[in-house]
Amino acid sequence: MPGSGDTAKPALAGRTNPPSGKPRGIGLLLRGLAVALLLILSLLAGLSLALESAALVPQAPAITANDIARAMQLLQQHNPTGKLPGITHSLTLSPRDLELLIQQAGHRFGETHAKVHLQTGLARVQISLASPSLPAGNWLNLDAWLREEGALPQIEQLRLGGLRLPGWLAEHMLPWLLEGFDLRRQSELARRLLVHVGFSARGLALDYAWTDQPLQALASSLLPATDLARLLVYAQAAARASSDFGSARQMSMTRLLPPVFALARQRSVDATSAILENRAALMTLALMVNPPGLSLLLPHAPLLPLQITLLARIDTPQHFLVSAALAAEAGGVFADAVGLYKEVADSRGGSGFNFHDLTADRAGSRFGLQAIRHPQALQARLAAGVQEVELMPMAADLPEALSAQEFQRRFGGVGGPAYRQMMAEIEARLDRLSLLAP
Repeated sequence: MPGSGDTAKPALAGRTNPPSGKPRGIGLLLRGLAVALLLILSLLAGLSLALESAALVPQAPAITANDIARAMQLLQQHNPTGKLPGITHSLTLSPRDLELLIQQAGHRFGETHAKVHLQTGLARVQISLASPSLPAGNWLNLDAWLREEGALPQIEQLRLGGLRLPGWLAEHMLPWLLEGFDLRRQSELARRLLVHVGFSARGLALDYAWTDQPLQALASSLLPATDLARLLVYAQAAARASSDFGSARQMSMTRLLPPVFALARQRSVDATSAILENRAALMTLALMVNPPGLSLLLPHAPLLPLQITLLARIDTPQHFLVSAALAAEAGGVFADAVGLYKEVADSRGGSGFNFHDLTADRAGSRFGLQAIRHPQALQARLAAGVQEVELMPMAADLPEALSAQEFQRRFGGVGGPAYRQMMAEIEARLDRLSLLAP
């Protein structure tokens, strides 16, 4: 009937076209908040499932001087300097190579353990991470199966703690995970360089081709622009500090550390930022005293106008600062292994095994660990000034320039009774320095 139709339309119109937009806006806002809350709760639930009280990989393999020798050999064989772009090269990495590589790459995020199992066409990668950003006593355990497919492998399945993800979902999450761990640039570089990745029981086979300007590409990938900017800031501060000595040819490292770490203290707002600043300061100084290190990363960075010494020696700050930077970045065990490798290599045809240099390595390693364990306290201590005897114990009486044969005869090689006794003496001397004491 016309009457009933006429009365129904206004009622229907009233429901679809309210006199004010506020009720609809409030409803949309409430629904949006509900969805956001649901997402947050889902993420929290996922995180709680991902965290576990025990490590999937209970123990990390110890780094040895032989591991460092293997890494050095690979770096020499695959040095990009002088390589033509577009030419395919091949590299095979053993499961142990990969485990140590993952451990050192993960050190910046926290204690990292890794286990790699390889077979034809498949790889299983297990990683346990204990990060300071996670609740105490919790581990983030990752268990991933990768399948060889095309140029780059695909994720077959992924488990994060108790959270199991199918391969397709893990692949979609991968960019987000890489961004979260600040690995996007490394991933992009790998995609540009890698031609094929294959798995076998023998190892992981990489076919790669360098691009134009490979060193610059590696530098920009390994160090983000913010880190490169930090290095430049500290290089400028170090150059200014050393320029104050006018016509002098040498300067003690104790005159260089206070202004650099005073700047680090000024730029730090909390312990986390202090660690970043300390790492950048140590890396900058290590590269500056070991030319042409810094110029490879920052071609326009200033150079030190004079030589830096410690206990009247030029080589001592080189050993000290490199070990400090390595310890701050990758841990003391890694830094010690690098130092020991160098001395063993020197005994086989270089300057000889040198316990003085090894003492500087150990002093630097302890210093680097202090820079990340007590970052703000170390900044304040150094900014106030430091003496040489606080950084390096007297070591002029320690044997130097030992050939491989003499080192073996007198100390029984690395691990021999006399070697262990000498290392215990070095550690005791370091323990007596308040700045480096455990």
